[in-house]
Amino acid sequence: MHNGARYLIFFQYIGKKYRGAVKAPSNQLGWKGVQDHLEDAIGKLKPLNTVSLSVSSRTDTGVNALSNSAHFDLQRRKDKPPFTAEILVEALNFNLGAEQIRITRAHRVPDDFHARFRAQSRTYVYRIALGISHNSKLPLTESDLCWNLRDKKLDVGAMREAAALLVGTQDFSSFRAVSSDIHIISPLKTLDVATVEPGSSFVSAHFHREIPFWELTFTARSFLYKQVRRMTGALVAVGRGQLSVPQLQGILEARDSLSYPRGIVAPARGLFLTRVDYKETADLLKCSWIRLRMFMLILLSTMLMANPLLPNRPVRPILCSGR
Repeated sequence: MHNGARYLIFFQYIGKKYRGAVKAPSNQLGWKGVQDHLEDAIGKLKPLNTVSLSVSSRTDTGVNALSNSAHFDLQRRKDKPPFTAEILVEALNFNLGAEQIRITRAHRVPDDFHARFRAQSRTYVYRIALGISHNSKLPLTESDLCWNLRDKKLDVGAMREAAALLVGTQDFSSFRAVSSDIHIISPLKTLDVATVEPGSSFVSAHFHREIPFWELTFTARSFLYKQVRRMTGALVAVGRGQLSVPQLQGILEARDSLSYPRGIVAPARGLFLTRVDYKETADLLKCSWIRLRMFMLILLSTMLMANPLLPNRPVRPILCSGR
């Protein structure tokens, strides 16, 4: 791409204000997705091309992200070099203004890189607060960022036993919600991680009382529509005694979304996309550091040559192969 570059960006957002991660349908005026705001921010950089993001993970309305990702191409005028990753991050965050969206990092990537299809794994964490009869009992920093339950305890042992049944490659039809692509996407998924561990409040050291938190963590290369929220709801139902472990196994083996009990799907607000991992990420970070070192050496070389009092010494270039 002439005088342009493809970038991979990682970004965070609080989901309650947005209609999911991707673009909102054109008929829903005033109700934008995170992608809409990101493309608006990129548009303020005045690229020559029409920018369209490819988002790696299509989170639903109300779901939060600590690290989602996307790629896009950006072409500048002939007299303008491509943005460095650091400047791009600063410029986009400035253009996002008061939106509850933040770019955390960016990388230059090859022109054939795809944020969605190159992802090796995605990790979601679901946060649950116990002993909370009403949302007003939570600290402000937890409002709409967890699932608050009246229950003071859950049968965590049973939940962990049930979670172990979900790990592995299997048909998750019972844990998918009906969507337009239900007949296109295979229900076979490989769940690598399903754990139930103690969590904590974001302000646990400063709140006047202790609130028990639990975190359910799921890792897979990809998930079905609302799969994580439905798995979470079923595991919480086991913890509450509403479902037994054999009943959950029966739901899984039924391979039918109609077998999933009504009214137990976990709400969106407690779900966080925490990681999108790429095989290339470590190499990209290494390459970015090498490029920075090369830039500093070139700058130092220029300063040495410009100073007549200092001897001119050649600076050995450092090349980055990306491997």
